[in-house]
Amino acid sequence: MKIPFFLNLGGQTLSFSFLGPKTKNSRSDLLRILFSLCLFHFSALLYAEEIRALWVVRQTLENPDLIDQMAESAAQNGFNTLIVQVRGRGDAYYRSDYEPRADALGKQSEDFDPLARVIERAKEKNLKVHAWINTYLVANLGLPQSLNHLIYQHPEWIMVPRKLADELYDPDANPARFIRRIIQHSKGSFRKLEGLYIEPAHPEVQEHILNIWLNILSRYEIAGLHFDYVRYPNPDLGFSRVALDLFRQEVDRDLDRPLRALLARLYMSDRLVYTRLYPDQWNAFRRQRVTDLVERIYGAVKSQRPEVMVTAAVFPDPGDAYTRRSQDWRGWLKMGILDGICPMAYDPDPQVFRNHIALARVFSFGRQVWAGIGAFHSSLASTVEKIKIARELQTEGFVLFSYTSLTTPGKANPGGQNLARISRLLEQ
Repeated sequence: MKIPFFLNLGGQTLSFSFLGPKTKNSRSDLLRILFSLCLFHFSALLYAEEIRALWVVRQTLENPDLIDQMAESAAQNGFNTLIVQVRGRGDAYYRSDYEPRADALGKQSEDFDPLARVIERAKEKNLKVHAWINTYLVANLGLPQSLNHLIYQHPEWIMVPRKLADELYDPDANPARFIRRIIQHSKGSFRKLEGLYIEPAHPEVQEHILNIWLNILSRYEIAGLHFDYVRYPNPDLGFSRVALDLFRQEVDRDLDRPLRALLARLYMSDRLVYTRLYPDQWNAFRRQRVTDLVERIYGAVKSQRPEVMVTAAVFPDPGDAYTRRSQDWRGWLKMGILDGICPMAYDPDPQVFRNHIALARVFSFGRQVWAGIGAFHSSLASTVEKIKIARELQTEGFVLFSYTSLTTPGKANPGGQNLARISRLLEQ
């Protein structure tokens, strides 16, 4: 039996295998196992430095002074990496060939390029910059100002709620009503829905997102690109015409002619019939659409600029991510289509945090794990404790959410000084 191992050297992953113990020569086989384990453990020592990162939400990119202050503050307090949100809601905080400039930049000169400014200031402070891209989330539950926004240009890309699948099967019949009904239903039915999502099963959606990534990659000297919202929001969204039709075609390939004919008749009046009859296949179909995008983007990035890291913010519970969000990050790491993950382990309980990060380490397959810490709702002591847990678990680093919450007075940060205080406490 061959046992695989992965050795990560400065971001480059080498894979190899060796024969497991047999009846004969078991001592030599065990020595090979021990030697390989030592190599695997030693690889952790080869990273140049711990990743100490901040998630920087797009509001900080709204004017040059805020950017300058952020870069200065991050550097002064011992951070070395900025993960900056350049695509928030289907808009651009950079020079984009594919999406409209963010509404929040309306008061700024057209010459102002937020991402370019971040990179310029970060270079002065020896900070690495990763461009953070919200993937399928494209609008709040309201209407964007720009008529060039994709929800107006391509309403057929928007995820449709399960309960509206029959009613909104034809998005072209009345596009304005189509958008309005999805917003109305979402506001009334989904308590924690962040906004409007676009459909992973739509081929044009996948092409559009790939173009966004490559546009940024070709234009900016960045250290990495960072997925967020690379998932479905819940099992009750994602029932657009394109998704249902493509799933029907996939199922029909394995059905005999009489059953296909019967289901075709039922489908005319019940667009959910296939998803109800084949729920496991439907869930696998959804997961595969998200995985296809991650794999395609990773390959495209590495073919053009192999030194650029591709990472993803993921739900920390791998079971929940897999079953409810179609976010198979364990599979992505095993396939080698991410360089690292940032589990959003935001639970206030330090033991839950420890369990989530330990699980990520188990399933990392030699890729990097940056512990995502919810500093926005954690006390100073809790945030520092979690950083220490991440170090104890030998992660490659940590990311705090967010820069704004750590520098703005709030319930978890009464004086607005937690960023500086964290740095001082970690030095003790």
